[in-house]
Amino acid sequence: MNYQQYEVTESLQPFVKCFWSLEADTSATGEKQRIVPDGCMEMIFHYGDLYNQYFEDGSHIVQPRCFVFGQITSPLEIAPTGVSGIIAARFHPDGFAPFAPVPVSKMENKAVPLKIIFSDDADKFEQEVLSAPTNNERIKLIENFLINKLNTPEAADRISKASVEILLSYNGQVSVYELAEELNINRRQLERKFSSAIGLSPKQLSKVIRLQSTLKMLEQKKFSSLTSLAYENGYYDQAHFIKDFREFTGVSPKEFYAGNLQMSALFASAE
Repeated sequence: MNYQQYEVTESLQPFVKCFWSLEADTSATGEKQRIVPDGCMEMIFHYGDLYNQYFEDGSHIVQPRCFVFGQITSPLEIAPTGVSGIIAARFHPDGFAPFAPVPVSKMENKAVPLKIIFSDDADKFEQEVLSAPTNNERIKLIENFLINKLNTPEAADRISKASVEILLSYNGQVSVYELAEELNINRRQLERKFSSAIGLSPKQLSKVIRLQSTLKMLEQKKFSSLTSLAYENGYYDQAHFIKDFREFTGVSPKEFYAGNLQMSALFASAE
């Protein structure tokens, strides 16, 4: 498995966190990988074989070839059907809203084909990206498309952007009430703006950010016990920690890294 991250052109840095690519041979065909919420939406292009996406009832669908995945609020299981070849843009939590013609809250837990989001503009764009010979050229095409879709940098909602910055600076360890107080805004107004721009409530994103901070400490083994890990990341007690952890990963903290969860570990450690 070859995973790489790429820098973003300066004009898109307020919106796009990074570009990434993933290539793998057929040896991993059918092997499920678990993806957990990280608060970021992604625009994904499969120039290799497609992926299956599985649901709790055991059913599955084949993901589109080119799509935007909305905010996920529970663990997501996917598996390659053959040779993986993926290029993707990972947006900041509030980063995709300026490009979306519909509220991003309507995209929650969905792989939405680019055709639905960008209508007729999607066909040519998809073909150019998929047929480009290198990932650097694919990234350039994606950047140009996004820049053309972005009317002004001010399109990003300032309240939502400031909220995300505060949540990130505290690793999610701040209440919605404290957030509203710091921004000097009515709580309901904050929640309405937040949901429209990000697709999650402030409380949901706070929990996701706290989880991601916890996952990094787990992966890097920067804890002496699960109890200390829980308290350091702002959980009331170990029971609260395990409850939130299961909500977003589907397993306990001990079980999370016991299995073959390469992709989860990879993305959790990505900056």
